[in-house]
Amino acid sequence: MSSIKNLDYEAAMENTEKNQIVGGTLYLVATPIGNLEDLSARALKILSGVDFVAAEDTRNSAKLLSCFDIHTPLISYFEHNKRMRGEEIASKLLKGQSCALITDAGTPAISDPGEDLVRLCGEKGIPVISVPGCCAAITALTLSGLPTGRFCFEGFLSTVKNERRERLETLRTEERTMILYEAPHKLRNTLDDLLETFGAERKLSLCRELTKRNEETMRTTVGGAVEYYKENNPRGEYVLILEGRDPKERQNEVWWAELSIPEHVQHYLDADPSMKRLDAVKLVAKERGVGRNEVYDAVMK
Repeated sequence: MSSIKNLDYEAAMENTEKNQIVGGTLYLVATPIGNLEDLSARALKILSGVDFVAAEDTRNSAKLLSCFDIHTPLISYFEHNKRMRGEEIASKLLKGQSCALITDAGTPAISDPGEDLVRLCGEKGIPVISVPGCCAAITALTLSGLPTGRFCFEGFLSTVKNERRERLETLRTEERTMILYEAPHKLRNTLDDLLETFGAERKLSLCRELTKRNEETMRTTVGGAVEYYKENNPRGEYVLILEGRDPKERQNEVWWAELSIPEHVQHYLDADPSMKRLDAVKLVAKERGVGRNEVYDAVMK
């Protein structure tokens, strides 16, 4: 029994030492994505004890700190000032000050300019410590009911239609569960693009207002989500969890499925420089089960 008590005491002492705030260190502090009670005791200690807090939006962060009676000085650090302000923060850290980096909600440096500050600190040899907590992507993934063993994070898609569709096309054969972020006013367009790329039957979970009063998780299909939001207005920030492609589809897929007709023809011409273009056209038409003229026209265009 005494040995167990000693171990507990040693563990407690290690935690106490680990939780001490060290000068010249950047702390990445996760903040609540809705429910204030999700802020950890360790995060509170760091936010209260560092020399200053760097925040994405100082107005939002001031309200958060005020709720916990924390009066640590705030400076802004966001996408449009990250280069100049990052150097300022690094300079303060090199002089021995400590800084907590927070984002508007969740874990900083995820789909967030904080990644640039972490990189800068790495280049300058400044220690960086993560104080883990809320992350909308992981929270939504656990609620989705979709496979969680292997997943990929895509964050926000481009607002440019062609770029967004091109990105989704690269994910068409992705077998891991995919995580996307989306704003309510862009949701319908994104769902239409998902429908075009992945089809109506692909499973999709839509999570909104996570940890807040109106939290909602909808487990449906891409087609089901498209139909639902034709009649209902999207509200709140969304995390989309999209099912990956069934590996069995890959086993049944022909080797040239990812190639366009011209690329298919060119494959044979590259493999055998002596092959005539017309012969390659005939071979491709046979493999694809289409007319020679269709292949020929595609190549000529």
